Amino acid sequence: MNVKEVIRELKRLGDPSRVQGMESYGIRTKTIYGVRVPDLRSLAKNIGKDHAMAIALWEENSRETRILASMVDDPKLVSVKQMEWWVGEFDNWEVCDQCIMNLFEKMDNAWNKALEWAEREEEFQKRAGFVMMARLAVSDKKAVDDRFLQFFPLILKHSFDDRVYVKKAINWAVRQIGKRNSNLNAKAIELAREVHDLHSSAARWIASDALKELTSEKVQQRLKS
Repeated sequence: MNVKEVIRELKRLGDPSRVQGMESYGIRTKTIYGVRVPDLRSLAKNIGKDHAMAIALWEENSRETRILASMVDDPKLVSVKQMEWWVGEFDNWEVCDQCIMNLFEKMDNAWNKALEWAEREEEFQKRAGFVMMARLAVSDKKAVDDRFLQFFPLILKHSFDDRVYVKKAINWAVRQIGKRNSNLNAKAIELAREVHDLHSSAARWIASDALKELTSEKVQQRLKS
């Protein structure tokens, strides 16, 4: 399957009636075909891992081709230069999150990029850093607690950022870290309370929402068991 054939399949699978709904959820980019993510995953499975195809799909610059690119690329063949190229072109939260979940969190330098990107000024580059933190809390089963504690100063520092896709990513990171184990739960609750005391409406929202989940009976019972 070549890129032209992939585009034809995306047009076949797409539903233009979904586009307006996607845009209302902040998914805005140059071209949207309206293909559901499960259908993109099925298509990616048929394509298989193909680094050259991933690059070509990214350059097509549509929602679907960029998400698909993140699904078919081979982490072993992705360079730092490519990571910076792609993150520099993030223009919506969905492509950002899909690239992290499907590809970048599997990279050897994922932890360093979380720290680096969280300090960026651009909205979706900064979001990428905190999404990476959230995803590593889920996917890196062998990571010791101290690796997550290194994220706490950045969470505290940037909780003033009231841009919706930044503050939601920071909140996600706090919640996922705090659900990892009992020790990190206690540390994340302490962090959230510190964030809450900052003189910022964004910080109060981040903290209040995180505390609601992290102190919930459901989470506490799961951690105890």
